[in-house]
Amino acid sequence: MTEKDFSQGAAWMKGEIMPIGEAAIPVTDWGLTHSDITYDVVHVWDGRFFRMADYLERFERSMEKVRLSVEQDREDMRRILHQMVGQSGLQRAYVSLVASRGQPSVPGSRDPRLCENYFYAWCVPFVWVFLEEVLPRGAHLKIADSASRISPNSVDPTAKNYHWGDFTQGLFEAKEAGFDNTLLLDSDGHVTEGPGFNVLMIKDGKVSTPRQGVLEGITRKVAMEICAHHGLEVAVDDIPVEQFLEADEVFATTTGGGPVAISRINDRVFSNDAPGEITRQINETYWQWHNDPAMSEVVDVNY
Repeated sequence: MTEKDFSQGAAWMKGEIMPIGEAAIPVTDWGLTHSDITYDVVHVWDGRFFRMADYLERFERSMEKVRLSVEQDREDMRRILHQMVGQSGLQRAYVSLVASRGQPSVPGSRDPRLCENYFYAWCVPFVWVFLEEVLPRGAHLKIADSASRISPNSVDPTAKNYHWGDFTQGLFEAKEAGFDNTLLLDSDGHVTEGPGFNVLMIKDGKVSTPRQGVLEGITRKVAMEICAHHGLEVAVDDIPVEQFLEADEVFATTTGGGPVAISRINDRVFSNDAPGEITRQINETYWQWHNDPAMSEVVDVNY
C-alpha cells in the first residue's frame, strides 16, 4: 500500500483523516453557495498549539451566533485537531476548524432549519498573513477607497466568516498600488480591520484598538495582555482614521504571524519606516509566551 503524503497538510472529515488534497465538500453545500459557515484558526508553532482553549471558545460562540450546531463538543474538537496535526507531522501549522450549514434535506428548499450542519477541520504548513520578508521593515497598508467594511448590522464580524467581498476589493486596490495589504474603514470613517488581522495604534505610550466592525481577535487579545504585562494602558474604542494616522506606532495582530509592525499607511510613515520599539517588545514577548505550558500544549497524535 502506498503511504499517504501529508506534507502539504491534512483534513478531518466524517471521522477520517486524509491528505489535504483529498478533502472536499458538496458543490450544493450552503457553506459554499451561501457562505453560510463559520470557522476559526489556531496555529501550531514548534509542535505546540498556542492558546487552543481561546480559539475553541470563540468558535463555539461563533456557532451560537450564526445558529449552527454540530455533534462534536469542545473536547471532541480538541482531540480531532491533535490527531490530525499529529498525523500530518507538521511542526508549524495553520489549523482551521469549520462548521457548515450543509445541504437541505428537501432539494431546492430555502429553509435553513432543514439543513444538516456538520464539522470538519484541516491543517496546512504555517501561513504568514504578511510575507516573512516584509516583517523586518514593517508592512505597508493602503486604506481602501473602493470598499468600506460590511456593516455589523448585516454580517456580525465577531462570528468569524467567509464574507470577504469588501476585503477582496480592498486587496485588489492595495496590491495594484504596490502595497502589502489593505485596511478598511466603516461608513463613518472609523478604522476597522484588514483581511485576517486586527490593528492597534500606540500614541504617547497608550495602546488603542477599534471597537466595532472587527473580529475579536485572539492574537489581539494576547497582545493586549502583553501590553498590560508591560504596564501599557489599553483602550478599545472607535478610532477615526485621522486619529489613527497620528499614531507613534501601528501594528497588526494575526494568528498567521503574531504582532506585525505597520511602517506605512498610504503616504504616512511610522517609526522612521521601521518597526517601533514598543511593537518590537510586544512581538518578542508574544513569541516567548509560546513556550509557556499555561498557554500552549504539545501536539499529541494519541490524544
